[in-house]
Amino acid sequence: METGIQSLPVRSDRYGLMDRETKDTWSVFKIMGEFVEGFETLRPVWPSVSIFGSARTRKGQPYYRDAVRIGEAISNAGFSVITGGGPGIMEAANRGAQKGAGTSIGLPIRLPKEQTPNDYTDRVIHFNYFFARKVMFVKYACAFVALPGGFGTLDEVFEALTLKQTGKIHDFPVILFGTRYWNGLLRWLEEQALRERMVSRRDLTLFQVTDDVGEVVRIIEHHYARRTRDRGPKGADGRETP
Repeated sequence: METGIQSLPVRSDRYGLMDRETKDTWSVFKIMGEFVEGFETLRPVWPSVSIFGSARTRKGQPYYRDAVRIGEAISNAGFSVITGGGPGIMEAANRGAQKGAGTSIGLPIRLPKEQTPNDYTDRVIHFNYFFARKVMFVKYACAFVALPGGFGTLDEVFEALTLKQTGKIHDFPVILFGTRYWNGLLRWLEEQALRERMVSRRDLTLFQVTDDVGEVVRIIEHHYARRTRDRGPKGADGRETP
């Protein structure tokens, strides 16, 4: 099932150029539309886990195979899987999710170089705005899992950690999968950022690192059980969202 907010007609001047005031106004409505559509589509699939990783990873590579296993294990544990809906790690996680019992969801972004959604999603929502898309990754997730990736993956990881650090979202696990890949970043945080007091020792406990698919699922299940227990009967019915 694919959805997406379509372009809206705008007023032009006599030279055919878009009126700035009109463009800004229509942008507000497009943004609102992406939020509304995202909320209505993703609310029913809670609880979900957002999985991130490189679009450049190819089938047959170890990280691709890891993502398939993680997606399937999380799906079989009773969680929906949300990815960016593109190729590489995203495709692998969606592929694994479809092999499992949960719902596989893709949230592709419209880019100058068009990125085609992968073939392993049950629901797809197209976004024009990165910030609206980011809200959906966070709002309907009870955990983040980041496999090796580039700027986009790092952006999602550090945004989640910032939101946790500042208390702007409920606490949930941020799991970095692949110790060999993440070790350089962890060393830099310890030896540079922490040493120069740009982060605190507590900040470095906001995430966990593992190579074990089973541990990924155990972390998520443990946190979700505690979350629903702490929120009482309403939280325990499994349908309450962030």
